[in-house]
Amino acid sequence: MKTPSRAKALFRTKCTVALLLALIFSGCQKQEMVAKDSTTLAGTKANLVTINSVQPVKAEALLAMQCYNNAFYHQYGTYGPSFKAYYYTDVTQSGRMDFWRQAEAIEMLIDAYTINNDLDLKNKMVYLYNGMRDNYGLLWTSNIYNDDVIWGALMCIRAFQITNDGGMKDMAKNNFDMVWTRAWDTNLGGGLWWTTANNTKNACVNAPAAICAMYLYQATGDTGYRDKAKQILDWMVTKLYVSGTGEVRGAMNSAGVITEGARTYTQGTFIGACSMLHNVYPSNGYKAMGAKAMDYTKNTMSNAQRLLPDEYDNGDCQGFKAIFARWACKFVHDQSYQSTYAAWLNYNAAEAWNYRNSNGLMWGQWWHRTPDSYVNSFETTCGVAMMNGVWLF
Repeated sequence: MKTPSRAKALFRTKCTVALLLALIFSGCQKQEMVAKDSTTLAGTKANLVTINSVQPVKAEALLAMQCYNNAFYHQYGTYGPSFKAYYYTDVTQSGRMDFWRQAEAIEMLIDAYTINNDLDLKNKMVYLYNGMRDNYGLLWTSNIYNDDVIWGALMCIRAFQITNDGGMKDMAKNNFDMVWTRAWDTNLGGGLWWTTANNTKNACVNAPAAICAMYLYQATGDTGYRDKAKQILDWMVTKLYVSGTGEVRGAMNSAGVITEGARTYTQGTFIGACSMLHNVYPSNGYKAMGAKAMDYTKNTMSNAQRLLPDEYDNGDCQGFKAIFARWACKFVHDQSYQSTYAAWLNYNAAEAWNYRNSNGLMWGQWWHRTPDSYVNSFETTCGVAMMNGVWLF
C-alpha cells in the first residue's frame, strides 16, 4: 500500500501528464477558437451561433475535475472503516474551505461523477461527506444561515442518490426539517427566512430548498416534501420572479421590499426547481417559467459574447456560476431544450477551459487566462461544473 504522501505525489504526476497531453491534443482547437472569437466581437448573431457549437471533449471534463482535486483535495484520517477529507480554501492549502462552499464543491464532484462514473471520484465524494460530518456534526442548528444548512442538505441527498447510504438521507432530511421548522412562516405570504434573525427572505435559501424537498420526496415517498417544494416555489413565483422578464430577484425584506437583484445562482436554482416541479405538476407553467429565467440569464445577464457574468464583487459570489451550470444543464437535459440552449452552454464551457492555467484550473472570469499565482477553491468550481454539466445533454 502506498503512503498517503506517495499516493498524492503519484496523482499529481498523473494529472500533470494528462494535462500536458490535453494541451497537445487541443492546441489546434484552441487556435481555431481564438480566431472565431475575434469574429464574434465584431460580428453578427449568426457568427455567435457558430462559436457556441464548440464543446470540450469528455476526457477534458474529467481531467478538469482531477486537476481541481490535485490542487485542493486533502485526506486527513480515518472515519470508522472509511476515510475523511476536505477541500482547502485556496492554492496555498492554508485552511479548510468553509461550510457552504465545501458543500457546493462536493456537489461539483457529484456532477463530475454523474458524467464520468469514475470510482476515484465516488470515493472522494464519500470521504468529503465524512469530513463534513466530522467537522460539523449531524445537525447544524448552530449555523444561523438557513441557506448554508439547505446547501449542505442538498449535497447530502444528492450523494445518497449515488451511494444509497441511509446516513446521507437522514442527514439531508433532518437538516431540511430543522430549517423548515425555524424558517417558514406566513409573514410575506410564506417563504423561508435567510437567517435566524428573520430579516429577509432570499432566493438563495428558498430555491435550493424546493429542489432539496423534491429529492427528499423521491427518496422517502413522503408527499409532504413534494407539497413543501410546491409551497416554496409558488411563493417565489409570487414574490421574487418577474414574469415579464424572467429575472429571479435575490431577496425581500420583512417590509416586503426587494433588496437584491438577480444572480446566476438565483436564476439557476429557480430553473432547477421549476424543472423538478414541472415533472409532477406539468400544467402549472413551471417549465415555461424556467425557460424564461434561462432566457434572462442568457440575454440580459451574460455579456456581449454571451459569457456568464464574472460576479467577483465578493468571495461568496465567485462560485455562483457553478450552481447555475448545474441546474441549467439539468434543465436542458430533462426538458429537452438542447436546440435552444446547448450551444450557448457549450460555448461557456469551452471558453472556461480555453483560459485555464498551467495546472488546469479555471477561475470564474472566462474571457482571459486564469492566473498561475493564486486562485481559490470556490471560484475554480465554475468551469469544472460547466464542463461536466454540458455532458448531461
